[in-house]
Amino acid sequence: MTCDICKKNEATVHLTQIIDSKMLKIDLCEVCSKSKGLQEANGFSLADLQVGLGAAEEITGNASTKCSVCGFTQADFKKTGRLGCSACWETFEQGLGGLLKAMHKSDRHVGKVPSKAAHTLVITERIKQLTGDLEQAIQSEKYENAAQLRDQIRELESQLKVTPVKST
Repeated sequence: MTCDICKKNEATVHLTQIIDSKMLKIDLCEVCSKSKGLQEANGFSLADLQVGLGAAEEITGNASTKCSVCGFTQADFKKTGRLGCSACWETFEQGLGGLLKAMHKSDRHVGKVPSKAAHTLVITERIKQLTGDLEQAIQSEKYENAAQLRDQIRELESQLKVTPVKST
């Protein structure tokens, strides 16, 4: 089995961590395990090793930075792989973008929309956009354009009212 970090040497250190009933495993060679501080009992986190391969160390340039609300430090983040409170996002903002991109392929959370609500959400967003366009058309005194936009908005609103709701 090869090392998960260098992909060259034979793995001699095998770590398993269970968090919230999810098991994380990582296999390291002796050189990589020492470079990541595994000789210290609390000097590493599997999240740090797997996700950023050291990215948690780069959250801020100053390792002594501390959240003013909860007192969480960079070292605390490195140990747990979690932030202490919502204010930590601002305290450690500088390095979190890169870490989030490494973990989730994006630094922006989009969330999920239930399939039943997706159609309604699309129509609602379109109505908001058209309403803004309508206000601009009225201010610009483009009344024919405004009338067309008004009609489009009414059509979309009628679609929202007649959208069938599936029952289970």
